[in-house]
Amino acid sequence: MGGSSGGGVSYRSDVDSDVEDLEEDYEVDDEFGEEGIVESRGNRFNPLTNFLGFDFTGGNGGKFTVINGIRDISTGSVVHPDNRCYKAWTVFIVIWALYSSFFTPLEFGFFRGLPGNLFILDILGQIAFLVDIVLTFFVAYRDSRTYRMVYRRSSIALRYLKSTFIIDFLSCMPWDIIYKATGGKEEVRYLLLIRLYRVRRVILFFHKMEKDIRINYLFTRIVKLIFVELYCTHTAACIFYYLATTLPASQEGYTWIGSLKLGDYSYAKFREIDLWTRYTTSMYFAVVTMATVGYGDIHAVNMREMIFAMAYISFDMILGAYLIGNMTALIVKGSKTERFRDKMADIMRYMNRNKLGRNIRGQITGHLRLQYESSYTEAAVLQDIPVSIRAKIAQTLYLPYIEKVPLFRGCSSEFINQIVIRLHEEFFLPGEVIMEQGSVVDQLYFVCHGVLEEIGTAKDGSEEIVSLLQPDNSFGEISILCNIPQPYTVRVSELCRILRLDKQSFMNILEIYFHDGRRILNNLLEGKESNGRIKQLESDITFHISKQEAELALKLNSAAFYGDLYQLKSLIRAGADPNKTDYDGRSPLHLAASRGYEDITLYLIQESVDVNIKDKLGNTPLLEAIKNGNDRVAALLVKEGATLSIENAGTFLCTVVAKGDSDFLKRLLSNGIDPNSKDYDQRTPLHVAASEGLYLLAKQLVEAGANVLKKDRWGNTPLDEALVCGNKMLIKLIEDAKVSQMSSFLSSSKEHKDKVYKKKCTVYSSHPNESKEKRRRGIVLWVPRSIEELVKTAAEQLNKLQKKFTSFVLEVDKEEDNYSECGRLAKAFLQELATFEIPLLKSQAVVEANLREKESFEEVKEETERQITQARGEIEELKKQLEESKVERQHKEECETIRKLIYAQPPRSETEKVICELKREIAELEAESTASWRLLELRKKQFALLLHVVDELQNTMEDEQKSLVDEIRTAVEDQRNIAEPMSVD
Repeated sequence: MGGSSGGGVSYRSDVDSDVEDLEEDYEVDDEFGEEGIVESRGNRFNPLTNFLGFDFTGGNGGKFTVINGIRDISTGSVVHPDNRCYKAWTVFIVIWALYSSFFTPLEFGFFRGLPGNLFILDILGQIAFLVDIVLTFFVAYRDSRTYRMVYRRSSIALRYLKSTFIIDFLSCMPWDIIYKATGGKEEVRYLLLIRLYRVRRVILFFHKMEKDIRINYLFTRIVKLIFVELYCTHTAACIFYYLATTLPASQEGYTWIGSLKLGDYSYAKFREIDLWTRYTTSMYFAVVTMATVGYGDIHAVNMREMIFAMAYISFDMILGAYLIGNMTALIVKGSKTERFRDKMADIMRYMNRNKLGRNIRGQITGHLRLQYESSYTEAAVLQDIPVSIRAKIAQTLYLPYIEKVPLFRGCSSEFINQIVIRLHEEFFLPGEVIMEQGSVVDQLYFVCHGVLEEIGTAKDGSEEIVSLLQPDNSFGEISILCNIPQPYTVRVSELCRILRLDKQSFMNILEIYFHDGRRILNNLLEGKESNGRIKQLESDITFHISKQEAELALKLNSAAFYGDLYQLKSLIRAGADPNKTDYDGRSPLHLAASRGYEDITLYLIQESVDVNIKDKLGNTPLLEAIKNGNDRVAALLVKEGATLSIENAGTFLCTVVAKGDSDFLKRLLSNGIDPNSKDYDQRTPLHVAASEGLYLLAKQLVEAGANVLKKDRWGNTPLDEALVCGNKMLIKLIEDAKVSQMSSFLSSSKEHKDKVYKKKCTVYSSHPNESKEKRRRGIVLWVPRSIEELVKTAAEQLNKLQKKFTSFVLEVDKEEDNYSECGRLAKAFLQELATFEIPLLKSQAVVEANLREKESFEEVKEETERQITQARGEIEELKKQLEESKVERQHKEECETIRKLIYAQPPRSETEKVICELKREIAELEAESTASWRLLELRKKQFALLLHVVDELQNTMEDEQKSLVDEIRTAVEDQRNIAEPMSVD
C-alpha cells in the first residue's frame, strides 16, 4: 500500500506539472477566435525540449540529479514511470536506441569486425542498455486491463521476463567479439540483427510525442514519416551491400556494385573503396529502387540481388501507401490521436477563458488522457457492433463482477443479465469526487477495481471517512431506491475502474423484475447490522418496501379488475403475492369475483389464494360474486370450499328483505346463509317480510327453512306480523308453514335415531295400566347402553337382593321369637325379587336387539370398507385426471402461443416471393461480380501490355539517343579531322 499511495501522489504531481506547462503554452485571447492559440515561447522547439525532459528548472520539481533519480533503486523501492529522472533516462536510452537502430544494419553490411573507436562506442551503448534492463525491474507499470499502477516487484519482474527481457538481453551480447572468437562464422553475424528490435523504443517515443499537445502534431508526424523512410532505405542499402559481399573477391563482377561503372569511374574491387563512397552508392541504389525511377544505371546482377530487389520493391509499394495514407490523414485530420489533441486544445481554451483552478484543470486533463488511453480497448470501439453482440460482450466482461455484488445476492439471472448489458465502463483518477453529499443521484455505480472513500460530515464540521468502497461494492443505490438525497460524498482514493448504470434504465428493469427489486431492498436491510450507514437509513428502506408492496398490490388488482389474465400471470410468475391486498383489504380474487372473470378466478384458486379472505368491510369473494349476480363464479368458489360468512348476517338479510331484492336473497339462501339469523331486535328476515307484506320473499324464506315460531324481543312471531299486515296469502303461507313445522317437530326424534342418548325407565312391580289404587310405586332405572353396563347394573341390583336375602336368613336362624321381623324381611325380599322380572325381560330384549344390531353393524362395516376402497381408487383416478388436465391445459396454452406466433408471421407465399427476389438479386450480383472480375483481368492485361510498350518505347528512345550521340560525335570528329589539315595548311 505504501508503494501504491506513493505512486498515486507521483502521478498527480506529474499531471499538475503538465497542467502548468499547458497553462504557459495555451494562454488564449478571446479576440483571436479559433485561430487565437499562441505560444508563450517563441521557439517551436521549446515544448519539444520540455517533453524530452531537459527543462531542469521548470514546474514544481526543481533541480534534480541522476543520484536523486536512482535513489529509489538503491533503497530497493519501485520507481514511478512518470518520475522526472526516469523520464530523462528514457530519453537518453531513446537516443542510444536511435543510434543502435541505424548502426546495426551498417555494422551488419559494411563491417566484419569493428574498428577500435566504433568498438568502444558499441561497448558503451551495450552497457547503457544493460543498465536499462536492470532499471526496468524496478519501474512500476500500468496494467493494460485495469489501468492500475502495479508496484509489486514480483509482478514487475514477471511481466518483464515474459515480454522483452530475452530479446533485450540478447541484444546486449557482444556479437562482434563472439564473431571473432568463433573464427568468423557468418551465422553469428545474423544474431546481430536482434538489435533491430530496439527501433521499437523510437516508435514508442514518437507515439508519446504525438499525444503531447505542446508539440505541433504536423511537425511530429512529418518527422516520423521521414524517419521511417530513411530507416527503410538505410536498411535496404546495407542489405544490398551485404549481398554483394557474400560472393568471393574473384566473382565481384557478378554483383551490382562490382559491375557498376558510372562514367569513367569503375567500382571493380569495391572492397578497397572508402566507406563513405560505398555507403552513398548503396543508399543511392536503395532510394532509386524505392522510388522506382528506373534510370538503369544500377541494377541487380545475380539471382540473390534480383530476389531481394523484387521483395524490396513489393515492400516499397506498401510503404508508399503507408506514407500517402498518413499524409492524407494529416490533411483531413482523421486520426484518433489528432482528434484527441484537438479536444484537449478546446478544453484548454475553455479552461483558460473561464480561469479554472489548478485542481480542476488537473482532473480534467488527467481524465481525458485516461479516457483516450483506455478507449483503445474498451467499449468505445464497440459502438458499430450490433446490440445483441455487444450484449454478449458485456456479459462476458462484466457478469463476473455483478454476480459478486452483495446488493444483487439472490436475484434472478435474467435480472442480472439485464443489468449487465446496460452497464458503461468508466475510469477515475485519485482525488476525483464522483458524488457529493446532498446531491440528487441519477447513476448507480459498481466498483470493479480500486478503492473509494465515503465521506460524511462530523459533528464539528470536519470530514470523516464513513467507509471504504472496494471491488464488488456499489454506491448510489440508497439514494435511487429510497428517493432521498445522496447521504455521503464519494471520492476516489486509488485509480478506479467503475461500471455505471443509468437510474432510468435501472428503474425500468425493476418495474419488470419487481420481485428482484424486493430482494434488493431486503439485501440492504440484511446488511444493516454490519453496516452502520445502512442502519441509519433503515426507516427509509422499510418505508420504501411498504410502498413497493402497496404499488404491487395495486398492479395485481388492476390486472384482475380489467380481466388481463396475461398481465396477472406475468406479475405472479415474476414473484408477486396474489394474497396481498390494497388499502381497502381487497385482493385480486375480490375484484375478479365481483367482475365475473371465471378464468382469472380459476387461476387465482390454482395459485392457492385464500377463497375466504375478507376485506376491511368484511366482504368475501363469494359475497362479491353473489352481489353482482356472477353465479358461475360463485359456484366455482363454493366448489373450492368458499363459505358465505357475513358479520351481522341477521341485519344484512333484514336489509336485503327490506329492499325487496328477491334475486339477491335467492342467491344468498342458495349459498348457505342462515335464514333464521337475527338482528339487534331479535327479528328474523321473515319478520321483516311479514310486516312489509312481501309474499314472494316470505315464500323464499319459508322454502329455505325460516322458522315461523321465532319471536322478537317484543314476543311477536312472523304470523303476528302477518296478521297485523293483513295480507291473506301471506297469513295462509305462514300458517301452513307453522303446521308443517309443528308436525316435523314431533317427528324430529326420527332424525336423531342414529344418536344414542342415555335414557331412564321406571320399573313397576305390577302392570303400569292398573288403577292408581292398585298401582305400586316403581323404581326409576337408567337404560344401559351396552351389555357391560347392563351386567354392571344387574350386579349392583343382585348385590342388594343378596343382602336382603342374607338378612332374612340370618333373622330366621335366630332362636328368638321374631316372626314379625322375619315376615317383614321376607316381604321386602319378595318385593325386591319382583322388581327383577320386567328388567330381566327387557334385558333379554336389549340383548337380542344388540345382537341383531351387531350383525347389521358388521354388514355396514364391510360395505363401508368396500366404499372406502372404491373411493380411494376414484380419488387416485381423479388425481391422475387432474394432472393430465393440468398438462393438457399447459399444452393448450403453449399451442395457443405458437398459433399466435404463426399467425403473426407473413404468409408462406410472401416469404417464398422474398426468397426468390433475393436469389434473383444474388444471381445478378454474381453475374456483375464475374463480369467485373473479367473486366479487371482484361484491364490488368492491357496495363501490362501498356507497360511493355512503354518499356519498349523507352528502350527505343534510349537507343535513338545513343545513336544520335554517336552520330554527332562522329560528325564532330570528322569535322575535327577535316579542320586539322586545314590548320596545317
